[in-house]
Amino acid sequence: MPSVHSQSAMPAKTLITHDVKRSREDWLRTSNALFGHRYLMDAIVPGGVARDIDASGVARMRSEIAGVRQAIAVLKDIYDEHAGLQDRFIGCGRVKPDLADRMGLTGLAGRASAMAWDLRVQFPAAPYDQLDVRMVTHRNGDVAARVTVRFEEIAESLRLLDLILDRLPEGGIAVPLGDAPENALGLGWVEGWRGEVLIALETGAGNRIRRLHPHDPSWQNWPLLERAVLGNIVPDFPLINKSFNLSYSGQDL
Repeated sequence: MPSVHSQSAMPAKTLITHDVKRSREDWLRTSNALFGHRYLMDAIVPGGVARDIDASGVARMRSEIAGVRQAIAVLKDIYDEHAGLQDRFIGCGRVKPDLADRMGLTGLAGRASAMAWDLRVQFPAAPYDQLDVRMVTHRNGDVAARVTVRFEEIAESLRLLDLILDRLPEGGIAVPLGDAPENALGLGWVEGWRGEVLIALETGAGNRIRRLHPHDPSWQNWPLLERAVLGNIVPDFPLINKSFNLSYSGQDL
């Protein structure tokens, strides 16, 4: 296999994409085996969680964490040693911190533009209030900064997963909840991987939901993507677009 230095930007990019997809697929299969769904749907239920894991499940997750950590380290070395790829990323699709602040850029894209905002740090809910989450920020706001934030946040996520597995409590996994009162308002606010997610709901009669509004972070980040592509060449659009990795349907929720 040719050395990293002898490869063009495209082969290195293709190699990174392939390894990321393979690691993602391995993780999804583990999620399906342990929790019954590749994307963990229906794993969280009112009052707790739907599935528990035993010692063998914990061991499998630790093995998966170690594998992803090793794969990401290899990809990071490839990226760090490939000057052509870095040259393509640096300065591309930049969102300056002042613009990010004015337009409310959130999530990893915001933190790549110096927005020091992460709900797991500012408003930590359990278990993050016991984990001392290390927020990652950079100032350049370009594709290179967003890639760096991704690498560093993956490392931090793996560290947090190890800590959570160390501290899994004994006992039941869910408690029964009474009926919700009619005309009550509930708000949920969490840090998703794209940014902060807000859920607002209003209850009706008979323990039913009368109104529900989910706010996806893509809704407020799409206008910043539009600004990020200005002044860049057309072939760089897919690169800039994927560095934000927004949801195409999230803005319509």
